[in-house]
Amino acid sequence: MTTSADVDQAAFVRALLEPELPPPNELETPGGFPPERRFAVYRNNVCVGLVDALAERFPICAQLVGDEFFRAMAQCYVRERLPRTPMLFEYGDAFPAFVSEFEPARELPYLPDVARLEYAVGAAYHAADAAPLPLDFLRAFPHERLDSATAVLHPSTHVVASAYPIVSIWRRHMSDDEMTPVELDHGEEALVVRPELAIKVAALPVGGSAFVDALRNGRTFGEAMNAATAVAADFKLIDCLRELLLTGAFVALSVAH
Repeated sequence: MTTSADVDQAAFVRALLEPELPPPNELETPGGFPPERRFAVYRNNVCVGLVDALAERFPICAQLVGDEFFRAMAQCYVRERLPRTPMLFEYGDAFPAFVSEFEPARELPYLPDVARLEYAVGAAYHAADAAPLPLDFLRAFPHERLDSATAVLHPSTHVVASAYPIVSIWRRHMSDDEMTPVELDHGEEALVVRPELAIKVAALPVGGSAFVDALRNGRTFGEAMNAATAVAADFKLIDCLRELLLTGAFVALSVAH
């Protein structure tokens, strides 16, 4: 099946996404055969391929709602939003927002944030490589100068703050251990880093995502501390730094002279 130069590309996309619409009149098929069946196969292959891509990108969401529900939800997303680039690993950036508005999923209020975490994990996996600072360098860094220091974070670093325990949910579904219930009465802030080959997901103290965002925006550690305490007055800086160090989130530290 081929398209002639006269085919309206917008009409082609509409017909591709709306099963009830007929194929564009200008479609051409080898031997002059009617294009309806060939277009239906093509339409189905495109939809199935994109749904499969979403299922691969959001496997925990699929586990939480079941394969049938997830594929139906993903089909609705596909009909609203096609990939903007040929790189399928980038597809699904708007999926968490879509899930938050998807009425049948409203009974799982934590699902959009789990999707945000899963998208961050995928983005971290495909991020650029960089060598994290060795712990010896960090231990030797003058503590009295840390307040005025700035940091370069690993390109794979992402944070996701949620009113729900998304790190605990993620870990439970990534584990081979027997499933145990997760209490939903508290929030968690996720840190995602891929310093080498393996993805690391850690839970930051409350305010940690604000701290990391401030560092990412070029703020000093002192300014990042202020941003964190604006969110949580009892922000635990030591706990936050420990997770950042253990995950290899720092690529460089410097102090302006």
